[in-house]
Amino acid sequence: MGRLFGTDGVRGVANADLTAELALGLSVAAAHVLAEVGSFEGHRPVAVVGRDPRASGEFLEAAVVAGLASAGVDVLRVGVLPTPAVAYLTGSLGADLGVMLSASHNPMPDNGIKFFARGGHKLADELEDRIERTYRSHGSGEPWDRPTGAGVGRVKDYDQGFDNYVAHLVGVLPNRLDGLKVVIDGAHGAAARVSPEAFARAGAEVVTIGTDPDGLNINDGCGSTHIAGLRTAVVEHGADLGVAHDGDADRCLAVDRDGNEIDGDQILAVLALGMREAGTLRKDTVVATVMSNLGFKLAMEREGLTFVQTAVGDRYVLEEMKAGGYALGGEQSGHVIALDHATTGDGTLTGLMLAARVAATGRPLGELAGVMKRLPQVLVNVPDVDKSRVGTSPEVTSAVAEAERELGATGRVLLRPSGTEPLVRVMVEAADIEQAGAVAGRLADVVKSALG
Repeated sequence: MGRLFGTDGVRGVANADLTAELALGLSVAAAHVLAEVGSFEGHRPVAVVGRDPRASGEFLEAAVVAGLASAGVDVLRVGVLPTPAVAYLTGSLGADLGVMLSASHNPMPDNGIKFFARGGHKLADELEDRIERTYRSHGSGEPWDRPTGAGVGRVKDYDQGFDNYVAHLVGVLPNRLDGLKVVIDGAHGAAARVSPEAFARAGAEVVTIGTDPDGLNINDGCGSTHIAGLRTAVVEHGADLGVAHDGDADRCLAVDRDGNEIDGDQILAVLALGMREAGTLRKDTVVATVMSNLGFKLAMEREGLTFVQTAVGDRYVLEEMKAGGYALGGEQSGHVIALDHATTGDGTLTGLMLAARVAATGRPLGELAGVMKRLPQVLVNVPDVDKSRVGTSPEVTSAVAEAERELGATGRVLLRPSGTEPLVRVMVEAADIEQAGAVAGRLADVVKSALG
């Protein structure tokens, strides 16, 4: 059996891969492991539990709450809120553990479990591994040490979570949004109430789409993975900009008033310049992944900012930010982390900060995003190859070197083995799309021939 925990918690098809029994067992295991490492020492432990609107979240929430309470953990149930809200509340309420039930941008049948440590930070890999080992050992028959009587956990609904989180979001903005019209696509997900309320309290005129979750329609033709509807709505309503979230609202993509998509790289660029101007961009540095468009890197260099690259995944961005003491980082997909105000990617906060920059400058979003020019990017997946040899094959190495000489400073090549499938991803950026496609095609042929 493979590792249960992926790069962003445990995910799978609800009631098939991710069952109530698994949710309950992992929750009990998490409580025991955190107790063993001293996280609960000297006090009665408390956990914050939230979910997105998926129908399966209802029974999975019940299983998680039952598991935690049976292990002696008091539970504050916050209901349907974004992942970053659960992280924030875990920290602000002084809870020992946070649990979010969501599969983010995945389709409705999927769901997931993500654990947060004290302070609202993601659990370290070694703690996830220990939770998994503990879960497996007890699943094979080892009995749990179970509290009884007054030792069992108590469960309460924490209805103030919504208002507390929205107040936090609005409170950290550098300026209000008065005079802006904003369209919000909530993906029929966890931000369906939060994001419109936060923008309205900040002063914006709000138009909403994708804000009527019924448990079945999350991410269905809407949100950050289906942005066409937002484009149409922004133009139809004459809005200044639009923001699109995913199912758990830890990411944000945007649309300018002409309907042009503004991706995570462009959002980072706009926010970086604003934060530098405000003196809050620590060390004049932005952290992003190797998948960021070369145009972003060139723009940051031109503006005199340092660009630090990490492996793909927002957890690696966050690790680098913490290690280097940086304030801003993110991914092209729209995961943006403003570490002074959030411990994880926060789509609503990102959208608010972007709108605040538009309001403060009086400049259209498209003009602000013009600080960087996205270079054409072609991505080719090469399946059924030995991905482990992509970095050691002489033929592949030679072909990459030749491609890099051809592209020069105006292009880039990245070969990356998939983390979950037997394939290699070939990514090429160039000054024009024809050149990028031609180079990517040649490299894909070499990869297939050398590693197939």
